[in-house]
Amino acid sequence: MSNKTYKIGTRGSLLAVTQCTQVKNELEALTGDKFELEIITTQGDLITDKPLWQLDGKDFFTKELDAALLTNKVDMVVHSYKDLGSDRPEGIKLAAITKRHFAHDILFIKNSTIEKLKEMDKFIVGTSSPRRIVNIEARLGEFLPTENIKVETKMLRGNVNTRIGKLVNDEYDAIVLALPGIERLAHSEKSLKELEVLLKDLNYMILPQSEFPSAASQGALAIECNEENTELLKKLKVIEDKDTVSEVSRERTAFASYGGGCHLAVGINVRKSANEYLHTHRGVSGEVEVNELHLESVSETFTGNKESAFIGLPSSKAEDDQYLYDELIVKDTTAPVSIQDESDFFVTSNYCFKQLEESREKVQNLWAAGTKTMKQLAKRGFWVNGTSDSLGHDELEILRDSKCIQVMNPKSSLKVLTHKDSKSSHGEVIGCYERVINEVSSDYKNKLKNTEVFFWTSFNQYQEFVKAIPEIKDKFHCTGLGKTRINFEKENIKAKVFIGIEDFKNWLRR
Repeated sequence: MSNKTYKIGTRGSLLAVTQCTQVKNELEALTGDKFELEIITTQGDLITDKPLWQLDGKDFFTKELDAALLTNKVDMVVHSYKDLGSDRPEGIKLAAITKRHFAHDILFIKNSTIEKLKEMDKFIVGTSSPRRIVNIEARLGEFLPTENIKVETKMLRGNVNTRIGKLVNDEYDAIVLALPGIERLAHSEKSLKELEVLLKDLNYMILPQSEFPSAASQGALAIECNEENTELLKKLKVIEDKDTVSEVSRERTAFASYGGGCHLAVGINVRKSANEYLHTHRGVSGEVEVNELHLESVSETFTGNKESAFIGLPSSKAEDDQYLYDELIVKDTTAPVSIQDESDFFVTSNYCFKQLEESREKVQNLWAAGTKTMKQLAKRGFWVNGTSDSLGHDELEILRDSKCIQVMNPKSSLKVLTHKDSKSSHGEVIGCYERVINEVSSDYKNKLKNTEVFFWTSFNQYQEFVKAIPEIKDKFHCTGLGKTRINFEKENIKAKVFIGIEDFKNWLRR
């Protein structure tokens, strides 16, 4: 069969052309056919003085592309999937959904603005997205290294270059954009040069999905073609990613359940982790606050007694006496290791704060293990670039590998602030505390022997408890989604997975 030439319809923005070119190159490499770009101007590209949700009508970025596809002016169209409504014209078929590497939103800010945050009483963030407006105004203040600051949003439209240019020109204190779009620009030689100029002297915060979920399907590209073109439909399947399909289909189902539309002020993200799907929905639908975090799980089932349970937090942090807590292991911070060199730092817990505060001038980029740690660091005056969102060290490395991030901050060595005996494949371990094993009472041991359900916060904790009370090994074990869960899997120990301790407690109460 001879090679063919196909036309790809695309909007004319730098981002649209860049991502279409990347799809073009991948398809040419995989199929041997030739693909050419056809630039088509849409209504959404022409209207830049108002947020789209304030306008009458719909399909502002797709109507003209749809017409070109149905009249065979082009053979296929590449969309940012989040721009596609659920009701598509008859005759147009979704051919493939590409793999998404990032879905997060990213906040850009000048370094000079970070330095004067403590003197500011108002913080203006540029965005025109209803979901961002709601969630940023409600939540961002907790992540800023200052107190009593009011976060407000201000309309921001235009292409990526225009938006970043407005930040550079001090029209905003910060702006929020979709990281996947910037990431695609960073992977194109031509647009990378423009980004390097635009992002000079800027800093960033990757907004955690658990607090600032992205738009449904953000980060995925959708490829459509005429349903009659069965040959091309079959060819396009070579670039479809099944995991991305499974995530975004769930996001779009949730999006539709809230009523859909560009006016919807709800962020929706679904993340596949092993065999589980982590769902986060936050925002406002109608006048009802949406605050949903749940795990679609196929992990271990439990039919025993939930009335007594162990939670692997120190007994000093126990919030009630309904459960057993950790009285065996004590964290000792009296003999920390000193930090000598400037570096990127990953802070795994609040036991590392003293060490970090004593080495404040050494910090280049700062990362936190979860949003709780991220907020606590902000209260201590640190600008935190992002968090692994309690998904483990591997999640951190995915974010640090971002080409967009490396434009602003070339990836340097990472120092992992954790306990003295820890090991990490991601960087040098700085021992900020020791684990000291306590003598526990026989009464405490007996209570543990009679407990059926255990939630572990580290694999080391599990090992130490099994040493002290061997009967625990045969109990029902539970973990979070991150490093502890990975270590249980490596040792082939069955464990039920939860989002975190609150999720575990909710399950106990059900």
